[in-house]
Amino acid sequence: MGQDQRRHTSQRLLGLILVAFAYSSWLDNQPAPTETQTLEGSIGVILGLYVCSHPAANAVDRWLFGRSAQRRISSRRSETLWLAVNILVLVMGWIVIFIGATRFTAGAA
Repeated sequence: MGQDQRRHTSQRLLGLILVAFAYSSWLDNQPAPTETQTLEGSIGVILGLYVCSHPAANAVDRWLFGRSAQRRISSRRSETLWLAVNILVLVMGWIVIFIGATRFTAGAA
């Protein structure tokens, strides 16, 4: 993966963090009526799965297909930062899935 492609992917990951945080914050502060909880929960789960798919694809590219650091010239610091951003996006995706599933199941109770 070239430096320009990595920068573009990093910007996409940071954008996904912002979208996940905005959705989580909005839904957390929204006292939704019962009839929209199912829809909001479904959107949350789908959004969370989409957010989690990008770090998962990066992991597959890195470890399964052998696109590792030995073929690229990059520093340890940039590799660590790249891994940290991917983990942060993955955690934010899990949070969105959890919040969506909680909202989704709260309508059934």
